[in-house]
Amino acid sequence: MSKKGGLLGVVLLSVSVFFIVQNTLGAGEPTFHLALPFGLNEKAFYVPPDNPMTQEKIELGRVLFFDKRLSKDNTISCSTCHIPSLGFTDGQPVSTGIRRLQGGRSAPTAINRAFSKVQFWDGRAATLEAQSVGPFASPVEHGFVDYSEMLAKMNKIEGYKTEFKKVFGTEITLEGVGKAIASFQRTIVSGNSPFDRFEVGKDEKAISEPAKRGLALFRGKARCAICHSGFNFTDESFHNLGVGWDGATVDVGRYAITNNTKDIGAFKTPTLREIANTAPYMHDGRLATLEEVVDYYNKGGVKNPFLDPAIAPLNLNGQEKQDLVAFLETLNGEGWQQIRRPESFPE
Repeated sequence: MSKKGGLLGVVLLSVSVFFIVQNTLGAGEPTFHLALPFGLNEKAFYVPPDNPMTQEKIELGRVLFFDKRLSKDNTISCSTCHIPSLGFTDGQPVSTGIRRLQGGRSAPTAINRAFSKVQFWDGRAATLEAQSVGPFASPVEHGFVDYSEMLAKMNKIEGYKTEFKKVFGTEITLEGVGKAIASFQRTIVSGNSPFDRFEVGKDEKAISEPAKRGLALFRGKARCAICHSGFNFTDESFHNLGVGWDGATVDVGRYAITNNTKDIGAFKTPTLREIANTAPYMHDGRLATLEEVVDYYNKGGVKNPFLDPAIAPLNLNGQEKQDLVAFLETLNGEGWQQIRRPESFPE
């Protein structure tokens, strides 16, 4: 890798997010503690004991995240579906992989995934490390037949062999790929939103009067906080909202993983942070705007035998729906906007 794009040449910095060096690995490379934007819960920030964050590992993960050579035909990278300028989504109803093949689900934002262990809409990945490598062996995403094919391709790039030896002290491994990309993804955070400054900072002027009314609705009449709870606005659980039950086929969601009938049609509750920047919405991207989302919930979803009990008509009037959207727009924050594509890649 060139000096310009070297692994030690980049440290992610912004007004609200930076790295503090801590010598906790003895003679090894020092770990990094991510100082989180205002309003986020540091105790909930999960880093596995076997994958401490380091500067070199994070930078290797950034390079891997953006490198299109990590697809069968050199057209797809992680950043294809998780575009920084679109809040680490792709702005499409469902994601598009190699040869313009489309999956059946929307690409969820990569923002604030460090606050969750279980990943994907159906929770099939138990860790962020597992999620980070999952798409590589998908025939409609990165397109490799299996991980062995991907690793064989990576081993033809001498620069990656050098960097893995430097970061992990090993040859290129699937475990190392997952650990590096997950470490990078943990730096993609959002906080210090107008809501945080209002709620935690007690700044009454941080949000508008309609947004304040919307917050009251969010916690009360609209019942949003039943599922979108806590500082990250998600209960990290799975719910059937009726999405897709008005069509010819139904995505069974979580049920495909658990085989538990209560999980039929259930999908993971997404964070609402940066929600105004991460359209379209729902697991299949069918709703284009926040107004459409509010209308969907206001009607009580689509009835089906497995509909979550919390989903019922809300009887919100026009002004209340506008106020609720005004509140949701206060959840846009900062901490992720500084991330950029590397200027060069290992050769």
